[in-house]
Amino acid sequence: MLFFKKSKKSRVLEPLRLPVHIAIKMDGNGRWAQRRGLPRAAGHSAGANTFRTITRYCNKIGIKYLTVYAFSTENWKRPKQEVDTIMELLRTYLKEALEKFKEENIKIKFIGDRTPLDRDIKALIREAEESSANASGLVLNIALNYGGRQEIAAAAAALAKAAAAGFIKAEDINEAALIKHLYTAGQPDPDLVIMPGGEFRISNFLLWQCAYAEYWFSPLLWPDFTADDLDKAIESFGMRNRRFGGIR
Repeated sequence: MLFFKKSKKSRVLEPLRLPVHIAIKMDGNGRWAQRRGLPRAAGHSAGANTFRTITRYCNKIGIKYLTVYAFSTENWKRPKQEVDTIMELLRTYLKEALEKFKEENIKIKFIGDRTPLDRDIKALIREAEESSANASGLVLNIALNYGGRQEIAAAAAALAKAAAAGFIKAEDINEAALIKHLYTAGQPDPDLVIMPGGEFRISNFLLWQCAYAEYWFSPLLWPDFTADDLDKAIESFGMRNRRFGGIR
């Protein structure tokens, strides 16, 4: 494994810290295809293959949680043909997951607003989540029709509704209460956010959860991202001093 570094005090190799939760903004599929003179759909297909590879690798090396940004609330603005391609790839992935990921002990969870999704996709999502509910390996969060602002607004609305109904008091609304209404309730926040694609923006991804995450940016487009690149991101994370606003 690559998760070792030389101690500053000796030549002994010390194990690096593995992040408990990794989040990845899978960016650059369309640009990858265009640079090769291919339709954007080819980039999404290549990106889906990278997603499978990285998910299995995270499970293999002992990452506990992986959250991937698959489709944002803003992605509906893309051409219909491209959106249809992404949804068809999702259908293929879900059917594959029902067959294979169960054997690999991966627990699947979808985060985001499912309301506008096609009925068959909603059914496949429910089946994938239910069939993997007892898995004890990697927890895979797939952010689908997800937006960080939408998530926070929905959590705040749920608390306001509860207060209006008399179930809670206004003074009970605090950070802890809001966290319980996020899509990732019950999970630790991401330790490491990996941003391939050469862009330097968060793009509405896990705005609340990533308040103190470590970021790792890469110029690589997502279809070119490999397990070796993930190792580099983890190695960088392992050598950082995380202070969470304190001094140490």
